[in-house]
Amino acid sequence: MSWITDVAVPKIKTFIGGRNSSVKEDLWAKCPECEKVVYSEELKANLLICSECNYHFKMSAKDRLKTLFDNNKYQEFPLVKVTEDPLKFKDVKKYTDRIKEAREKTGLYDAAVIAYGEIEHNPSVVFIMDFAFMGGSMGRCIGQSFVKAVDTAIERKVPLISFTASGGARMQEGMLSLSQMAGTTAAICNLKEAGLAYINVFTNPTTGGVLASFATLGDVHIAEPGALIGFAGARVIEKTIKKTLPEGFQRSEFLLKHGLIDMVVSRKELKNKLGLLLNYLKK
Repeated sequence: MSWITDVAVPKIKTFIGGRNSSVKEDLWAKCPECEKVVYSEELKANLLICSECNYHFKMSAKDRLKTLFDNNKYQEFPLVKVTEDPLKFKDVKKYTDRIKEAREKTGLYDAAVIAYGEIEHNPSVVFIMDFAFMGGSMGRCIGQSFVKAVDTAIERKVPLISFTASGGARMQEGMLSLSQMAGTTAAICNLKEAGLAYINVFTNPTTGGVLASFATLGDVHIAEPGALIGFAGARVIEKTIKKTLPEGFQRSEFLLKHGLIDMVVSRKELKNKLGLLLNYLKK
């Protein structure tokens, strides 16, 4: 911990807060990687990338939309509505209460958005997951909404780009959640039969059932720097195989070296890279 973190920032917050009690606590952000304290507005202007170590902070689906489309113009589609809480699930909270809290927190209906617009003059459909909504978990709404995104791409004869950020299947929906792996995989088969390109962008983290289904079925796989990508957690794997895993295991750079993904691209360069790939793939 640095002097700035321990002393300076608390004093600044106290000083400003004393003059204006409405000052928000999120005025400053601390990088989890290098522990640098950054002014939040500067971080947002830098696409939520630490200027010191290039750590990519998690980005909401709504914020990511603003970075993708030409002239920030796009059409957003509603997610598929399903019967909520089919299993009447309850742990320390009711599942319906968790959904309500997540909607209030994120402003989203569920853990993704679907949109259509042009990326470097290439009309495309995008499906963007948001980890802030119940860990980006995939229930029936997300699975069926991904199928809707595929169907929209087929109908409009344009490529599909997905941005995955997920902890896996949504446990509160049990087998109904796991069945979405089959449904999304079948949808990708339809997309490829239609001769349309599919690109997946792995963001931090992409794990579990999402990784084991549509996330790894793209024509091109891109990952943001340092993204955690894997089916099971490292500790679970180590206990199962009784071996110590290599350093950086399940991170973008390690997986690029071992062939799971095709490229690691900074968020600042991603739109341009997608445009180049779309121009190439449509030929």
